[in-house]
Amino acid sequence: NFLLAAAFIMPLTFSVWQALLNNFVVERAAFTGAEIGMLQSLREVPGFLAFTAVFVLLVVREQRFALGSLLVMSVGVALTPFFPSTYGLYATTVVMSMGFHYFETINKSLTLQWIEKTQTPHFMGKAMAVKAAGALLAYSSIWLLMEWVGFGFTAMYLLAGGIGVVITLALWVAF
Repeated sequence: NFLLAAAFIMPLTFSVWQALLNNFVVERAAFTGAEIGMLQSLREVPGFLAFTAVFVLLVVREQRFALGSLLVMSVGVALTPFFPSTYGLYATTVVMSMGFHYFETINKSLTLQWIEKTQTPHFMGKAMAVKAAGALLAYSSIWLLMEWVGFGFTAMYLLAGGIGVVITLALWVAF
């Protein structure tokens, strides 16, 4: 249940960030192709550094590290609209990306440790379905809330990041 709930949070928050990003950076921060290219490049730096998770695991247990990573990602998403400048968006993107990449690394590790080998393929398929449901909920919420309710970028980023933070804290207490 922990792994499935965590697998749901990640695409719920990340999909909102990703879907709104290009319009947000152009409309709010006047990004051109060069800044967007740099932002996307910086987004991948934590992915290249994901191997450093091994060193973090020397002092932090995997489950706590996974939850902390989800928390960092969610906070990065929630902070995005409050820094509509080049360096502000670079910073929030790196924060969000650190949480995202570390979570993905640790989540796979926990899955392989906790789920029996014979059940792993079935469980991983179930986790992918849960991730798809989280992304679908994120995309439909963007359309519904921005088109019909009148939410703006700030409200959407705050809502997605805030929901991620609340569910992550609930998982922290429950597990």
